[in-house]
Amino acid sequence: MPALTLAFWRKWHRWIGFPAVLFLLWAATTGFLVAFTEFFGEEEALREATRDMISPVTLASPATAWSDPIARAFTTAATRANGAPVDKIEMQLKGPKPTVTIFTGKPTGGEDRKFVFDGRTGALLSEEAYADKPFLYRLHSGEAFGDGGLVVSMLWGLSLVLLTLSGLLIWWRIRRRDATGLRRVFWR
Repeated sequence: MPALTLAFWRKWHRWIGFPAVLFLLWAATTGFLVAFTEFFGEEEALREATRDMISPVTLASPATAWSDPIARAFTTAATRANGAPVDKIEMQLKGPKPTVTIFTGKPTGGEDRKFVFDGRTGALLSEEAYADKPFLYRLHSGEAFGDGGLVVSMLWGLSLVLLTLSGLLIWWRIRRRDATGLRRVFWR
């Protein structure tokens, strides 16, 4: 077939490769930043520090072992954001400092605040703005630009797969068939 000549594949590979490099740079940079913040983040440090610890709360523990810390956290949260809708609750029961985290939403919908409370006393440890997914994750996936950003992200991912496949096809067609050893794969 004339459309499947080596010249066709090289031309197609170059045309797709040029804009794909921008998306590859974007995905690589934001991916690195996501991995960096995940690896060096506070939450990862806590997971590593408590990984081998045993929680004092078991399934046989009385309900007050988990309900009392939540009740204390709710009482303190009411003084900071009375009447706010609660999106979700997270508990860290093991470790030197058990915590209860309450995520609140806005009365009109959407995410609002993240409150972290001491699990023993109910004292407020920190308060910050809350989004269901961190901005960096949404930037990496394209979701920060809405549904259109997700579609573009899927398309650039697909184009990178096609670019890889066309590169392999070009390599296959121009490889030296008589070479031996590593020269079969890598040549000048």
